[in-house]
Amino acid sequence: MSNTYDILVIGAGPGGYVAAIRAAQLGFKTAVVDREHLGGICLNWGCIPTKALLRSAEIYHYMQHASDYGLSAEKVGFDTAAIVKRSRGVSTRLNGGVGMLLKKNKVDVIWGEATIEAAAKGNEPGKVTVKETSRAPAPKGALAAGSYSAKHIIVATGARPRAIPGIEPDKKQIWTYYEAMVPETMPKSLLVMGSGAIGIEFASFYRTMGAEVTVIELLPQILPVEDAEIAGLARKRFEKQGIKILTGAKVTKVEKAADSVTATVETTDGKSQQLTAEKLISAVGVVGNIENLGLEKLGIGIERGIVVTDGLGNTNVPGIYAIGDVAGPPMLAHKAEHEGVLCVETIKGLHTHAMDKAKIPGCTYCQPQIASVGLTEAKAKELGFSVKVGRFPFAGNGKAIALGEPDGLVKTVFDTKTGQLLGAHMVGAEVTELIQGYVVAMNLETTEEDLMHTVFPHPTLSEMMHESVLDAYGKVIHS
Repeated sequence: MSNTYDILVIGAGPGGYVAAIRAAQLGFKTAVVDREHLGGICLNWGCIPTKALLRSAEIYHYMQHASDYGLSAEKVGFDTAAIVKRSRGVSTRLNGGVGMLLKKNKVDVIWGEATIEAAAKGNEPGKVTVKETSRAPAPKGALAAGSYSAKHIIVATGARPRAIPGIEPDKKQIWTYYEAMVPETMPKSLLVMGSGAIGIEFASFYRTMGAEVTVIELLPQILPVEDAEIAGLARKRFEKQGIKILTGAKVTKVEKAADSVTATVETTDGKSQQLTAEKLISAVGVVGNIENLGLEKLGIGIERGIVVTDGLGNTNVPGIYAIGDVAGPPMLAHKAEHEGVLCVETIKGLHTHAMDKAKIPGCTYCQPQIASVGLTEAKAKELGFSVKVGRFPFAGNGKAIALGEPDGLVKTVFDTKTGQLLGAHMVGAEVTELIQGYVVAMNLETTEEDLMHTVFPHPTLSEMMHESVLDAYGKVIHS
């Protein structure tokens, strides 16, 4: 039957479309259902367009500091509409690219909102009903809403911004990342609630563009998932740039006016203050899109708003799988993509093993950039490891000095007993491009001896990765 598939994926974000393409490569008749945009949040309203905005901010920053490089630039300014247009154009281009990849791999695209009516049982395939959607027009060649069947159904519906009761986004004074990505005008002042990757990236962007920015974080440390030393260095850089940061602080009330918002902020010491700005960005995390999919009716395990899986995509109901943000943290596009591949390769019967989440890198594209993989120093000690810690500052690296980027640090954490690399943490220029070296090393179970004997090219920022390892074992050369 034309409406029957081997694998049907619900959601065409990074996890969903990658899973669909890999399934097709493995010989499965495959379809993917979506209701709004190919590429999901990451490509359309997350990872990609924010990087385009941050690139504009970076260039603007360098233009303002042209004299530091022996250059001159007069009457430096920006056009908010043009910055947003470029960002949206990047997303549109990649959105079309996802469509071409799906077509190239003969993956059918079904347009609409999906509900799982039944899981596969015996020789009977699972049933999915797709209803028409008004969220966005269907891309060319997409199949219409209707009833579809598949032996294997993969839920890859992603996540959406979390809303705090009483501080719900209104798209005017209180923004989520959706509105923060497409400002009609550049606000002169801004409050950012939450200092995770999303909050800090927008704080960095808007501060670079001239806004007065205050970040409010409930926990005692900004960038809570990062190593405390790295987060502390980043905070100093942010504050030097003029970003105000309040930690151990909670927004308890928000009052909106025609052109401003006033937040009541309480700190852990019991003090309270009111902060007023043009806009407030709510960046307090995301919540999985589990509603209206029929999951509860099928008895699929859900805990804390996410679908419970075994690390290979399997839920407790045979024939139903979940990957990506809807299957829990870390809620990162690259984690979703890898989960999608693992899931369909497991269905195919290939040799797979559950993802080791300790080896998933995290990147924050603020100024300065932050990147990490594995255990923080504190977590390693908490788990009982005896550790050796290496550090190397950007100020000791020739390439960093030549780039005019002398502020930053590379930090490595090793198991004293085995030499195993337990974690790596960086803050500074281009560290999001460097971290993959440590990720590869960890996946290959590389020891400190292997890393110390590796020849790194000169002059590069990557030399600091080598020096940090040497420092952990008392052999550092340039510091």
